[in-house]
Amino acid sequence: MPAPRSYRAEALVLKHKEFGEADKVLTLYTLEYGKIRAVAKGARRPGSKLGGHLDLLTHSQLFLAHGRNLDIVTQAQTIDAFLNLKSDLDRLSYGLYVAELVDCFTEERMESRAVFDLTLNTLRYLADSSFPNTALRYFELHLVHHLGYRPELHSCASCGAPLRPVANFFHPVSGGVLCPECAVNVTQVRPLSLNAFKVLRLWQSCSFDDACRVRVSGELASELEMVMRSYMKYLLERDLKATAWLDRLKRDRLFGCSTRSAGVDSGGTLDYNSASIGR
Repeated sequence: MPAPRSYRAEALVLKHKEFGEADKVLTLYTLEYGKIRAVAKGARRPGSKLGGHLDLLTHSQLFLAHGRNLDIVTQAQTIDAFLNLKSDLDRLSYGLYVAELVDCFTEERMESRAVFDLTLNTLRYLADSSFPNTALRYFELHLVHHLGYRPELHSCASCGAPLRPVANFFHPVSGGVLCPECAVNVTQVRPLSLNAFKVLRLWQSCSFDDACRVRVSGELASELEMVMRSYMKYLLERDLKATAWLDRLKRDRLFGCSTRSAGVDSGGTLDYNSASIGR
């Protein structure tokens, strides 16, 4: 029996780019099929019935038809537009970082309900939580866990001895934490404070709700960010575009500048050139 020509998918819009005069090529992460690429014909025309339902970081119900090269979005209905996330530049930046991580780490047509649910819940927390940085760190820890790169936080990643409640060291190449003895002759290790060590272990094993109840100081938040960023960079073998924009926002805030406007480019990332900085 031939496969049906049309199908339905619950999707998160990770990225889009202009195609032809009025079309969009979308990168979607779907509940049923994992990451797929599809074209939305006429989506950029004024009054298109597809347009707003396919904006970046939108959760939508889609109907698609199988195409020769790309599948075609024929109908779309928004489930959640995450308007609070998109109306705040910091939260929007965090959301695009999440989308870029999912896009970079996943293969097409490799379904994972765990990754879909984690990404969807992260966007919800980024839109509504008072502590979006915690949501990002929780997302990073659990994304790599679902994809087979869970960092070792209980036993030394080198000698296997149980880690003691002391200042240890994070080593991306080893895939986790090293005890002080094993870290002595290893390069590219990052000191890991006892508080950071405890928080990472808690977040690795608790629910999203419990993680977001944890309050961390600014200094500890920065340490946790750098630890996880070093691990993401090692696994992907490159920096993400979104991290450069996040760093720029921090610099502007530190030096008393304000990012007054920013655009999202056709590739689905923030357009750094379109941001004007108030001096």
